[in-house]
Amino acid sequence: MVKVPPSRLGDPVNEIFRNVLKDRYEGMVIEGIGYIILLVDYEFNPVGQISPGDGHSYHRVKVKVLSYYPEVNEVVEGRVVEVEEFGVFVRLVTTDALMHVSQITDDYMDYNSSQGILVGRQTKRIIQKNDWVRARVAAVSIGRGAMTDKIGLTARQPFLGKSEWIEEDIKKLAGEKPKQEAKA
Repeated sequence: MVKVPPSRLGDPVNEIFRNVLKDRYEGMVIEGIGYIILLVDYEFNPVGQISPGDGHSYHRVKVKVLSYYPEVNEVVEGRVVEVEEFGVFVRLVTTDALMHVSQITDDYMDYNSSQGILVGRQTKRIIQKNDWVRARVAAVSIGRGAMTDKIGLTARQPFLGKSEWIEEDIKKLAGEKPKQEAKA
């Protein structure tokens, strides 16, 4: 059921439902469905019900949405949106996932707070804001009584991480010597 406020009852019906449904669903997280990205289509009963003393009109609606539900072991790509001492936040579609510092590489990562980067002690690999990374979903907690929705990522496998790191891994397999990343 969709609740249409009395102030909207004089507006064109299609516009009312499109706006009410977009406001209600887009950006929402629903257990079993995931993150609602986009309202694709809808059907509604234009004859609604009105409850005494309420003034709102209630209508039955069928909604089709584009959603994203991350699956454990799924390989994803996203942009680093924040770097912290404990790891990086990676933007996946409409939400941010955490890649803990221990899950970025096999190397120990040091945090450089003045530059807002993480640097590998031995490899000198750098990860910073706006880097694109490929990672594997290691943990998902959506709904089921969770206070917040959480997605955990790992890049501690061959062919995951920044594209430069993946290229280095491929060159190692081919027997080529990888180039060192520039010092920060």
